[in-house]
Amino acid sequence: MPAEREVLTWESFGAASRALAQEVADSGYRPDLILSIARGGLFVAGSLGYALDVKNLHVMNVEFYTGVDQRLDLPVMLPPVPNAVDLSGARVLVADDVADTGATLKLVRDFCADHVADVRCAVIYEKPRSTVECEYVWRRTDLWIDFPWSAEPPVAADPGP
Repeated sequence: MPAEREVLTWESFGAASRALAQEVADSGYRPDLILSIARGGLFVAGSLGYALDVKNLHVMNVEFYTGVDQRLDLPVMLPPVPNAVDLSGARVLVADDVADTGATLKLVRDFCADHVADVRCAVIYEKPRSTVECEYVWRRTDLWIDFPWSAEPPVAADPGP
């Protein structure tokens, strides 16, 4: 586990998400909907939705990380998967907290590509190894990131099946 980390606080997240929204607005891109990648992307999508005045938010659940620097071989879409017809012809902004390897963003972007008018990605952080080059990035880092929503352990463990 890397000793040095990037630490994002709730306060800095507020400034980061606002700056990210400004970057989208300044580019002239006007998304019809924001597609958040759960779970970290939910915070980003909500913030972007308010700042860009986009009320149409969708969620895609993708599992990839299982721990610090531990991940599945490939990201997996979890149900419910958005109906492609709901995305048809839309300008879609995909929101996530980080483009680490890029595998999750690539999965979601590729899912959208055949159905939408345009798809672009917005992230708080992008790492140099990401296979997806996001159109909108607040900061680039190669450090492990402590996000305010996942910095503390859960207050209740998942009881399982």
